[in-house]
Amino acid sequence: MEKIRINMLSSADKVDGQGVGSAYLEQVNLIKEGAGDRFEVTINGSMDCDIQHIHTVDPQNYLKMKASKAASVAYVHFLPDTLDGSIELPKAVFKIFKKYVIELYKAADYLIVVNPIFMDALAKYGIKREKMVYIPNYVSKDDFYRKPKEEVNALRDRYGIAHDAFVVIGVGQVQTRKGVLDFVEVAKQRPDITFVWSGGFSFGRITDGYEELKKIVDHPPVNVKFIGIIPREQMNDIYNIADVLFMPSYNELFPMAILEAVNLHKPLLLRDLALYEDILFHNYLAGKDNTEFAQLLTQLQNDPQFYQKSEAMSQAISDYYSKENVLRIWIDFYTKVHEAHQAELKRKKRRYHRKKNQS
Repeated sequence: MEKIRINMLSSADKVDGQGVGSAYLEQVNLIKEGAGDRFEVTINGSMDCDIQHIHTVDPQNYLKMKASKAASVAYVHFLPDTLDGSIELPKAVFKIFKKYVIELYKAADYLIVVNPIFMDALAKYGIKREKMVYIPNYVSKDDFYRKPKEEVNALRDRYGIAHDAFVVIGVGQVQTRKGVLDFVEVAKQRPDITFVWSGGFSFGRITDGYEELKKIVDHPPVNVKFIGIIPREQMNDIYNIADVLFMPSYNELFPMAILEAVNLHKPLLLRDLALYEDILFHNYLAGKDNTEFAQLLTQLQNDPQFYQKSEAMSQAISDYYSKENVLRIWIDFYTKVHEAHQAELKRKKRRYHRKKNQS
């Protein structure tokens, strides 16, 4: 059987500390390692392929998609509205960029959404629902796993954290949208808990709220550590240090940090947002405000049965997003895209010959 040629178009791994980069690397490795007998994968290659899969919205990727005769697939890692609270740009520039993103999404033959709730939002931009496909993110259990207690203690020593400390981590870029300010405020309410934020200013001074956030990062409360951008190959160490993953984000699609942490069965404490319901099946703790966040952390710290129940909920998420399940979805999707595109090319060829014969 001849392999289907897929060209992955991405610059996601050029900026450290982005979930998009993690999602891109995981997806590419999943296809290469799990379905190498069916697909031939190239990275930022030529237009001579069967499927162009756009992972990032770079203008050069858009131009390659428009110029290619291949089927086109675009990942929806963000909606224009989710950029609010992430980066600060002049209003005119922001407006043009948002319009460009929508045009790219409209131009693709298929859109991959990592959370089905955003199909409604895309439809409001005039994008056809029949081109939207839900395929969840995936994280390898070979890379994210629990380490023995002795190794965890050594890691805590490295970061200056007591062996018996109750540790809460947040993961992501330091942005207003990520709820970093709330993370710090909850830490102030619980001075007996150690709070660690892994992530930094991936986009520098254009980060929304940069000046205020920079002051906090440089001068945090005594029980808060901002450890900066950690290379992804070291992030498993950070999850092992933690007792809880706390993500007070105001807007997300499907954070890779959640999938990474649940592989270690770490309890999840998230903001009470509808976007999590269809992808995490209520297997997480949800708070509406900082008071509820602090109360739930207290319960996790002091109630062993409650903590164990929360661990079991995370394990259920991890089991659902297995390698085998997500790989099967991708194989079926790419195969159907290729077959549909080949059939369309044959129809166009027949129409061309009919017109030629009639003339």
